Amino acid sequence: MKKLLALMLVLGMTLSLAACGGKESTDTASEAETTETAETAEPSEDGKYVVGICQLVQHEALDAATQGFKDALTEAFGENVEFDEQNASNDSATCATIINQFVSNDVDLILANATAALQAAAQGTDSIPVLGTSVTEYGVALDIDNFDGTVGTNVSGTSDLAPLDEQAAMLNELFPDAKTVGLLYCSAEANSQYQVDTVQGYLQELGYTCTQYSFSDSNDLAAVVTTAASESDVIYVPTDNTVASNTEIIRNVCEPAGVPVIAGEEGICRGCGVATLSISYYDLGVATGNMAVRILSGEENVSEMPVEYAPEFTKKYNAELAEAMGVTIPDDYVAIEAAAE
Repeated sequence: MKKLLALMLVLGMTLSLAACGGKESTDTASEAETTETAETAEPSEDGKYVVGICQLVQHEALDAATQGFKDALTEAFGENVEFDEQNASNDSATCATIINQFVSNDVDLILANATAALQAAAQGTDSIPVLGTSVTEYGVALDIDNFDGTVGTNVSGTSDLAPLDEQAAMLNELFPDAKTVGLLYCSAEANSQYQVDTVQGYLQELGYTCTQYSFSDSNDLAAVVTTAASESDVIYVPTDNTVASNTEIIRNVCEPAGVPVIAGEEGICRGCGVATLSISYYDLGVATGNMAVRILSGEENVSEMPVEYAPEFTKKYNAELAEAMGVTIPDDYVAIEAAAE
C-alpha cells in the first residue's frame, strides 16, 4: 500500500509539471502572435487612409493648392487614400461644422486650406494631425506670440507668404513717381491685416503715403474700393480670399479710374491686377501633400515639423491690364497665362 501511494504521488507531480510547461509554451506563442500582428497593422480596417479637406472658398489659388495636395498623396498611396473634400463657401462657421464632422468620422489627417479653415481645425481637434496650406502667417492665424516656425502641437503646414519687402520694392520699380498707395483688404482675415501692416512699413520707407481701406465682406467691397481708387495713385491688395473671390468688382472700379493694382498672388492679379510677386499654389499643395505622406507613413511627427515656405517667387504681370493702363513692364517679368475655360 505504501509503495502504491508513493507511485501515485510521483505520477501526480509529473502531470502537474507537464501542465505548467504546456501553459508556458502557450503564453510564449500568444506573445509572438501579438507582436507579429502589431508590426503588420494597416492604417484602417480596409487598409486605406481617410483624409479630410476643408477649403474655405473656391477660387483659383486655393483650388490649385488642394489639387497639388491630393496629387502628392495619390502618387504616394495610390488607391489606399480617400479624400473627404468639403468647401465652406467663405464662411468661418461652416469651417467649424466641417471640421467637427471630420473629427466625428475619425479621419486620419486634416488639410485646412486657408486661415479660417486652419483656425477651425486647430480649435476642433488636438489629436488628429492638421496641415494648413495657403496660410500666410501661422503665428498670427493661431495667436502664437514670438512664433519660431514650429507650432509644436498637432498642427503644421505650408505658408503662401511672398516676401513683403520684395512686393513693396516691385511696386516702387513699376511706379516710382506715385505718391499715395491704398492698401485694400478684408478686415475679417487676420493675415490680410498682417500683410498690409507689414508692407505699409516698407512702402513708407520708400517714401509713399499709405492709407488702409478695409471692407468687411463682398457687400461693401465696391464702395470701399471706389473710395480707395479716388484717393490713391496705386492700390495694393494682399493674398486675401475675399478679394480673390471678387476681383471683377475691383477691376470694374479701378480700370476705368486708371488706378493700377499690385496683387499679392497670381489669381488676384489675373482678375484685377497689373503685376504680382507670386508663388505656385499647386507646388505649395504638393509640398503640403509630401508633409502628409511623411506623417501618415510614420516618418515624422507633426508636432516636430516646422512650417514650410514656397521655394520660388516669380514676378508676373497681366499683359491686358498693363497695356490698357499704359504701364511699362520690365523684361524680367513673366506674363500670366489666361485662365483655363
